[in-house]
Amino acid sequence: MPQRMIQIKDEEITMLREEMEMLMSERQRLLRIAGAAAAFVAELDTKSLPAETYEAAEFLAEFLNELSEETLRDSLEAVKAHVIGEGEVASLIPERIKTRSIPLL
Repeated sequence: MPQRMIQIKDEEITMLREEMEMLMSERQRLLRIAGAAAAFVAELDTKSLPAETYEAAEFLAEFLNELSEETLRDSLEAVKAHVIGEGEVASLIPERIKTRSIPLL
């Protein structure tokens, strides 16, 4: 292969690597957001929720229930690992989230 083609391939590989790193970083941020939202919904007391925020909370619960079990678990672990350390994550995930039964409000 000519030197120029090798150089172009190397540049493409570098660009792809940078893009992958950016996407993985973005995924981690989104997992933390989803984890925080899931923990919020799990602890939400719908009886004390103001009427004007009820619909937004219901949308949030519906969107969280659309996540795959793996993604939901990863998102909760991302939040818990940040707060308490990775070793204790599994024991602190609420049972209704573990079983993918986040209540619709």
